[in-house]
Amino acid sequence: MKNSVSLNDIRIRNDLRSGDIGAVIQLHGVLYAKEYNYGIEFETYVAAGLNEFYEKYEPHKSRLWIAEHKDKIVGFILLLDRGEAAQLRFFLIAPEYRGIGLGRKLMELYMAFFKSCGYKSSYLWTTHELIPAIDIYKKFGFIIAEEKETNKFGKKLIEQKYELILYS
Repeated sequence: MKNSVSLNDIRIRNDLRSGDIGAVIQLHGVLYAKEYNYGIEFETYVAAGLNEFYEKYEPHKSRLWIAEHKDKIVGFILLLDRGEAAQLRFFLIAPEYRGIGLGRKLMELYMAFFKSCGYKSSYLWTTHELIPAIDIYKKFGFIIAEEKETNKFGKKLIEQKYELILYS
């Protein structure tokens, strides 16, 4: 699929439709179980976070980007308003859509909205295993700020907090 699909074939939207939350939860749950052996705890973590986004959603301060190909969700990222800061959450690209620039495009959209809202900083939590995503975060200026051991996704991990601070 990588060779037959280009970034031009992907549609990115900002509206949340019926079925989207469940599809994003499922995509995260299945993918992270397969690629990183995360347990059901991770899927419930994603579900809780998406519920929080939905409950607190204010379009002028928070946003999501859903990447679709042929009406199938293939990528996702969201910005959640945390007052002075923006939290980047649930960045994901389906394996067969990696390597076409979709991750970079979603991060560019995130960064543009983040800056247009006047946030002074952004942060995200990830784990030490997610090297490809960490590489993208670093390219956009995020730096590691904190680490802690956890078992919350069904296995021993090191959670990492990355931050981006804008200086004016």
